Amino acid sequence: MAGVYQLEITESEAELKQLLRQQKTASAKERVQLLYLLKSEQADTVQAAAQLLGRHRATAQEWLRRYREDGLAKMLQTQARSGRPRAIPQWAETALQKRLEAPEGFDGYQAICDWLEAHLGLEMKYKTVHKLVHYRLQASPKVPRPLSVEQSCEQREAYKKT
Repeated sequence: MAGVYQLEITESEAELKQLLRQQKTASAKERVQLLYLLKSEQADTVQAAAQLLGRHRATAQEWLRRYREDGLAKMLQTQARSGRPRAIPQWAETALQKRLEAPEGFDGYQAICDWLEAHLGLEMKYKTVHKLVHYRLQASPKVPRPLSVEQSCEQREAYKKT
């Protein structure tokens, strides 16, 4: 009969409920919840369980195929996303971080672009450098304005208070 799944879930309802509480990611929780719905007979078919989870039937069947072939641990594993490599390598990012911590700093983001090209041989766009420094490294390229030698610390503190 079509639509009837042939799956023996070895874990008990209590074990699945406990396992559901232990999961840290949403995708792992959904997968354990699929097993729980089928084991507790809250869903009669895979299609009904998938509908309760808000997933497509084929997705639920793929999860169950992994469970049937490789077990629970393999079903809960997610593949790492490859993604696009970063525009600036990690070694260059650490070198830039050290240079940003130096007291002389930079005059602006364009100065950082020029420094990356001159010292590290990396030609970076202004926008890329800005995103890296401002958002990722949470740093500022600007250096504070120089203080007058004629000013005293007491005068500065008094000015700040008033």
